[in-house]
Amino acid sequence: MNFQPQAHDWGQWSLNETRTAVVRRDELASFGQALQWIEQVAALAHAHDHHPEIHNVYNRVQLTLCTHDAGGLTEKDLLLARAIDALASGTPSQGTPTPGEQARCFMPYPPVLVTHQSSGPLSGLTFAVKDLFDVAGYPTGGGQPFVLARSGIKTRHAAVVQKLLDAGARFVAKTITDELAFSMNGQNAHFGNPINGAAPDRITGGSSSGSASAVSHRLVDFALGSDTGGSVRAPANHCGLVGLRPTHGRISLQGSLDLAPSFDTCGWFTRDVATYARVADVLLGADPHPLPKQVRLIMPTELWALLEQPVVQALQPAVDRITARYGQAQALDGFFGDFDPLYWAFRYIQGREAWSTDGDLIQRYHPPLGPGVRERFEWSSQVTDAQFQQAGSVRQDLTQRLTQLLGDDGVLLMPTMPDVAPLIRQPEAELDVYRNNAIRLLCVAGLTGLPQISLPMAQRLGAPLGISLMAPAGRDRSLVAMAENLL
Repeated sequence: MNFQPQAHDWGQWSLNETRTAVVRRDELASFGQALQWIEQVAALAHAHDHHPEIHNVYNRVQLTLCTHDAGGLTEKDLLLARAIDALASGTPSQGTPTPGEQARCFMPYPPVLVTHQSSGPLSGLTFAVKDLFDVAGYPTGGGQPFVLARSGIKTRHAAVVQKLLDAGARFVAKTITDELAFSMNGQNAHFGNPINGAAPDRITGGSSSGSASAVSHRLVDFALGSDTGGSVRAPANHCGLVGLRPTHGRISLQGSLDLAPSFDTCGWFTRDVATYARVADVLLGADPHPLPKQVRLIMPTELWALLEQPVVQALQPAVDRITARYGQAQALDGFFGDFDPLYWAFRYIQGREAWSTDGDLIQRYHPPLGPGVRERFEWSSQVTDAQFQQAGSVRQDLTQRLTQLLGDDGVLLMPTMPDVAPLIRQPEAELDVYRNNAIRLLCVAGLTGLPQISLPMAQRLGAPLGISLMAPAGRDRSLVAMAENLL
């Protein structure tokens, strides 16, 4: 049934009585911003199963809502109008934003009831989910409006989400991800840039930017992310959080979007290690072969040499704390050699797999891709068979050598990232330089599939700085136990 609205129902909307429709008019700063606004509204409308009329002239956008099948306005229009107002609530005229809107970390989906067990090991904890993982009642957009438009509403939870709900955790919201998870900066040209709760003037890091933002702003107790090339470890470093890239394949990715399957992993963020351990007990269980209580710490000098001296100095107290607990670290010289082969091996394999995952969609439908993402996919499309095969050989060699080095008790002590998070205002070119430097640190775990945990144990320039521990395959829960002893 349609209904006659009252003026106060419609916020920024005006009533068109001739058509029994409501209209909203927005004037943006540029044509590009107008297109971005249209993309966001379209994605939100799809999530509401609504098809608004959208009219655009240069920087002006007019939205018209009417439920045609009902012959007029319905509550369906009211709900979408309010959701669009909430999406635009960053402007002063829209009223005081909610904490989630201030953090800019949540996808603008209408809330759906997601049931969870009333008791369990995670009872009392709240969580958010990166918009790569399915949550029943919600679409899965992957940070890309066209993917969102094709998603449909999911009818089943991703395996990892179901596990958390069964353990008593309460779902709160889905979080923004970098577009198609193919970035490391935490900036999305379509859905906005989540704010770093620990350093608001600096990037969150991606692609699990929204999840890290939600946890750093204390909006949830923990949040799911994914790590292909560093998308848990980088945001953990930047936002002062605990974050684990698990052993490849340790946590199910059933019901999630792929990027590069031989690298893709599921991780999560917390502010404190006690909460991290509770989630670890559910998602990881016990290690089949735990680390011994007295591990063998190893410090690869080549990894530390990638850092500027002020960063090394900032991390030294954390190194001292770790070695005081676990014994002096063995210096390891000459193991990695030239990092260029490792860097390019990671880039070639990730690029080939990313293009295999998303290339058909890009070529067939030409969806709009944001800066940086577009260029990375273009580059990925050109990876040759020879490059891919050579990269595989480099990967196999590194995995064999590092597995032998670590044995059953070795743990690498290493920096998580080259430095604290870059400033938001840095140009895209400078962010790309930082990203490429970071890959040299991050690619080791990616290429080998080994678990690595980042711990918020340092600061520099008033921003968080992480330090990492990397263990043999399958010792994920043991790494969390080490973190419990250190934090």
